[in-house]
Amino acid sequence: MAPSIWRELGEKTDVWPGRNWPLGSSWTPESTNFAVYAPDATGMWLCFFDEDGAETRYPLTEHSLGVWHGAVPDIQPGTLYGYRAAGPWDPGQGLRFNFEKLMLDPYALATSGTITPDQPLHAYVWGDPGTQDLQDSAPYQARSVVIDPSYDWGDDQHPRRAWRDTVIYELHVKGFTKLHDRVPEEHRGTYSGLAHPHVLHYLQDLGVTAVELLPVHQFFTEPAIAERGLVNYWGYNTAGFFSPHNAYSSRGDTGGQVTEFKDMVRAFHSAGIEVILDVVYNHTAEGGALGPSISFRGLDDRGWYKRVPTDGGFDDTYWDVTGCGNTVNASEPMTLRLILDSLRYWVTEMHVDGFRFDLTSALTRTGHDVDMACAFLTAVDQDPVLRHVKLIAEPWDLSMDGYLVGQMPAPWTEWNDKYRGTIRDFWRGHGDIRTVATRLAGSSDLYRYDGRWSFAGVNFITAHDGFTVRDLVSYETKHNEANLEGNRDGTNDNRSANYGVEGETDDEEIIAVRRRQAANLMATLALSNGVPMITAGDERGRTQGGNNNAYCQDNEISWVDWTGDDAWLDVYDNTRRALQLRRDHPALRQRHWFDGSPTVKGGPDDLVWLHPDGRRMTEADWADAGQRTFGIFLSGGPLRAPGPRGDQVIDNSFVMWFNAADAEVTVSSPVEEFISRAEVVLSTDDDIALGDCVSVGAETTLGPRTVVVLRSLE
Repeated sequence: MAPSIWRELGEKTDVWPGRNWPLGSSWTPESTNFAVYAPDATGMWLCFFDEDGAETRYPLTEHSLGVWHGAVPDIQPGTLYGYRAAGPWDPGQGLRFNFEKLMLDPYALATSGTITPDQPLHAYVWGDPGTQDLQDSAPYQARSVVIDPSYDWGDDQHPRRAWRDTVIYELHVKGFTKLHDRVPEEHRGTYSGLAHPHVLHYLQDLGVTAVELLPVHQFFTEPAIAERGLVNYWGYNTAGFFSPHNAYSSRGDTGGQVTEFKDMVRAFHSAGIEVILDVVYNHTAEGGALGPSISFRGLDDRGWYKRVPTDGGFDDTYWDVTGCGNTVNASEPMTLRLILDSLRYWVTEMHVDGFRFDLTSALTRTGHDVDMACAFLTAVDQDPVLRHVKLIAEPWDLSMDGYLVGQMPAPWTEWNDKYRGTIRDFWRGHGDIRTVATRLAGSSDLYRYDGRWSFAGVNFITAHDGFTVRDLVSYETKHNEANLEGNRDGTNDNRSANYGVEGETDDEEIIAVRRRQAANLMATLALSNGVPMITAGDERGRTQGGNNNAYCQDNEISWVDWTGDDAWLDVYDNTRRALQLRRDHPALRQRHWFDGSPTVKGGPDDLVWLHPDGRRMTEADWADAGQRTFGIFLSGGPLRAPGPRGDQVIDNSFVMWFNAADAEVTVSSPVEEFISRAEVVLSTDDDIALGDCVSVGAETTLGPRTVVVLRSLE
């Protein structure tokens, strides 16, 4: 059965029966149990590799419930291994067995090496099952790693911060510290780099309560990207759902990445910061039918991927609603089991606090149709571990029927792209203020009517895909030439403005407008009801040079620049102040929906929308297409806060003015019985200073495109 090229290696027979659970490799000092699911395979070999790449094979003779298993004595942590599966080659029936191909363990807890990205395409593809190609030879083929999972977590605990108190910061493990001058050079761009005290202090000072890490599951670069001399930088191309990505490790890739990741999580928790993983279970790095054979398709292609239906059953075409060549079949029991096992592993063994699910809609499909009662959502909802962590859906995929914003069940939260589009439009002078008001108040049109709270929406202005905030106010069109796709990639729906010049400029007036608009966007995000998510570097003016799809740019285009030469530190100061206001005042992070009625008998309404004249907005005002200025009164009532001479009672009510007009606007302080005097606590208007006091009925001139927030003093 084994091709002659391997016969001289011989086969070892000292394999104990072992057991068919848990899947993966389970190390003990006495022996290591190996179990891999491949129900249609006719034979399975466990393959070990020494430091020189020499291979030793062990046939697994035990096969129960679709699992091949065995235990091998005296295996040491750090041992490299993989599988060779024999069986029929019939791609149309989902059978792609090829003994010549070494498969990674789908349950491997660590991965060593990578598929070298500078190799020609034939180094990646399946090819004829009777031939050997470069993918199987070091250094082109990664190996799975046996690890010792023991770790002293000490007194580490999940922070379990309430959603209403959460501020998310989306960052890339490598890109955030690669250029950080205060992080030791050997730790820059690694898990250890993120755990550095200077990084933790920066996030604490800004007001971040949770980091959302772009994919850290082991991933590889797609062949088409590699052939352009580029790499997959973002990481949305998973090959190992249990393995921390080895390239982010400063301690090697034979198990050190696992310990280093745990150290990072423990450091974040010590700083009071939760760790959320951006996870990609909707597709894998194996791509379409001609993609690389890495693990899943060589063991259970029939069960792992959805296929295009035909009159005669199925053909060799993967059904793809992810845009990545394949769609994982999450309704298949063993596939769903792997997803759930992976999620639980990262919570219980790696201590992460939640997940953001890439293209969640692809996971909700029973057969090929969206099904909100699907196995995936049902299983997560009833799972005793997963139902208590933070769950964030990207509620769409690439299909027409996959756009599910507002439709995810409790306890899920969702990326709210409607917020993104509406707020971008408002500050560039488009859209209607009624929709803006709805988004600022928590998007009740999306989340209120199925029992969900006002924090069900994760608000964001930017994310990893798209313009940065600085580019949003500096470019009207994308500039993705560096991606070598003829500037065809990336969205054209940027809803951006350049204010007179495309890209960077020395014009001080244009620069001032851009910085003020960036501050407006960040302040609006921080002060909106819902959960704010900031993209790393937006608070300090990070630019990608107009690239709105930097998925393949592992360089200064994507990395955060920590020098102060070109940083927009005024934007940082405003962002930090806005987040501090949010943290200190419950009125700015509501748990319940606004009703427009008093929160206590005889008190003011919980929320009042204000016309610039100081009166309540009317239906005619909301319908005014030219209206670009409005205010909000938020009632918070008295708040007890610590002071230098003991606790003091301060007023927790606010008036916020938003002027998106490109001209000055005169506004009157609200003539309401519950406001007499207010103090400016945030301003993007250079002529309105912090600490200025405003009395009832007094007029204030707002500069063009400004935000001013006042706190009631009496």
